[in-house]
Amino acid sequence: MDRSSEITGFLRSRRARITPDQAGLAADGRPRRVPGLRRDEVARLAGVSTEYYTRLEQGRAGIPSPEVVEGLADALQLDLAEREHLTDLLTRPTPARRRAPVAPQRVRPGLHLMLETLEQVPAFILGRRTDVLAANRLARAVLTDFDTLPVPQRNLARYYLLDPEARERVGDWAQIAAETVAVLRLEAGRHPHDRRLADLVGELTLRSPEFTTWWNDHRVLRRTNGTKRYLHPVVGELHFAYESFQPSGDPDQTLCVYNAEPATGTAEALRLLNSWITTPAVTSAAGQ
Repeated sequence: MDRSSEITGFLRSRRARITPDQAGLAADGRPRRVPGLRRDEVARLAGVSTEYYTRLEQGRAGIPSPEVVEGLADALQLDLAEREHLTDLLTRPTPARRRAPVAPQRVRPGLHLMLETLEQVPAFILGRRTDVLAANRLARAVLTDFDTLPVPQRNLARYYLLDPEARERVGDWAQIAAETVAVLRLEAGRHPHDRRLADLVGELTLRSPEFTTWWNDHRVLRRTNGTKRYLHPVVGELHFAYESFQPSGDPDQTLCVYNAEPATGTAEALRLLNSWITTPAVTSAAGQ
């Protein structure tokens, strides 16, 4: 990912969505050629010069101080994920040309055991780029059986955006797919030199009609909790309240659990689905 173009696209998109009224600025009578705030208005709100902000937006200002980054985040009214992304874009130095290869991600035995104990609800572990590192049997039954796919294809974003079955099975598909693209955007800021992430983005750009529009929105998202709805071909509609968090030991791994309210249609459907499954409880995706 090109750092300068990423900085430019993100800052322009964030200032374009804020009106002067939202920023608390009085009208000055000047005509506006573009929506949102002008560069000089963002600079004033952030407490920097217009010249410096212009160089920042063009990716030519080097690494700003934490105070400048915080001032920009406040001026652009960024949420927590956007603040994290802005910090990644502006303060991560460019690494040396020769870098050690990234080690494959492994799921430690304790997390595998945790997945085995979560027998009543779908649960899985995501790694970098939304790679599916491990999944319990209900997760494979509700989404798709990632273990039957070649290792490079065991990826949640790839499933949502490229598997035709996902459009039928995932309720509110467009919202979920767009949110997954926003998760990848956040990853791209944190790991700008991840070749496999760049390859995934390239594949999605070529093969998904919607991906480019969502990617160019520069939206970023860190999933923590929310709701999901699936339309399973055997047991019907399923409603989940999901929770996601990072286990200790690898900040690039995320444990996702799809909880179901007790004594509901979803809980009963999962019980039936679970009784029909005869495959081993958990297998892992080697070589991530």
